[in-house]
Amino acid sequence: MTSSAASSASSAFTASSVFSALAPYGWDDAWADEFAPHEPDGLLPGRVIRVDRGQCDVVTADGIVRADTAFVTPNDPMRVVCTGDWVAVEPAGNPRYVRTYLPRRTAFVRSTSSNRSEGQILAANVDHAIIAVSLAVEVDLGRIERFLALAWESGAQPLVVLTKADLVPDPVTLGHLVQDVETAAPGVPVLPVSSLDGAGLEVLVAVVSGGTTVLLGQSGAGKSTLANALLGEEVMDVRATRDADGKGRHTTTTRNLLALPGGGVLIDTPGLRGVGLWDAESGVGQVFSEIEELAARCRFHDCAHESEPGCAVLAAIEDGELAERRLDSYRKLMRENQRIVAKTDARLRAEIKRDWKRKGAQGKAAMEAKRGRWA
Repeated sequence: MTSSAASSASSAFTASSVFSALAPYGWDDAWADEFAPHEPDGLLPGRVIRVDRGQCDVVTADGIVRADTAFVTPNDPMRVVCTGDWVAVEPAGNPRYVRTYLPRRTAFVRSTSSNRSEGQILAANVDHAIIAVSLAVEVDLGRIERFLALAWESGAQPLVVLTKADLVPDPVTLGHLVQDVETAAPGVPVLPVSSLDGAGLEVLVAVVSGGTTVLLGQSGAGKSTLANALLGEEVMDVRATRDADGKGRHTTTTRNLLALPGGGVLIDTPGLRGVGLWDAESGVGQVFSEIEELAARCRFHDCAHESEPGCAVLAAIEDGELAERRLDSYRKLMRENQRIVAKTDARLRAEIKRDWKRKGAQGKAAMEAKRGRWA
């Protein structure tokens, strides 16, 4: 771009007009400082509200523009432009191009469904993560724990919303369900909500009115209905779920960022069939904080909580202080995360291999000792 074109573009949009247009989408002084190095090039700041097929819709002071993302490392799924990104986009052109995205404050990452050991960005610059769980079917605590690990690892504050609460009219039964979920979500608010009668929505609106919120959950969890309730209008398509398993077709097929009438922005995501962890050890530790605290009191610092003497975790299970289901879920997610990390970490792969050999040798020695006693 020529210097005259850059000067013309920069004069067309003053700092005040940029703030006026982008503040509803989360623009602040810190983002303005991040964007400052791109101003001399005549680029426009904007937030990505939708991505599909290598292009994206960006809200700018010039309105919503369509831009190509080819300049932003398209072959690396961790560095592609995603919904929620703040970007520097060309002020004109056919096509326009996104030149770069600003450093992300937070990022939701899961492992891809492929075998290529890659992470996939779901959303960027998110402050709150709503994990939608339908009460129309049996609550899967393990899946909630998995979503929570993803949320904590991202840097966002999670919130579990139990949708379709009107299907559980007995307050005692509803209270027990909330308590069950709270045991799987220590330190996380659990809110039953009904989009039908409005129960719980006032509290939820207050939470999402500040910052950016992403909606996560399985297809059929009621995310689109919840999004419509927060938006105050029928923006997202809603379809009925199957009676047999409570699942529905994907009514949301792309990740859409929408400004909320009461303040804040919402990113609605497609239903996630699989939620693979991606280097989420600290997130898993946050979900199972009580196990991590107990583990610190074990006799051995590398205790596997299986049969070691002086294991505080196993002692807590025996005393009824810790549910065995929690330990099983913790082990499962930690093993999964270790496998993911090991695919890209040669040192960790070697450590795992040595650990397998050590445990194999211990098992062999134990069997030989038993045979000696039986002889």
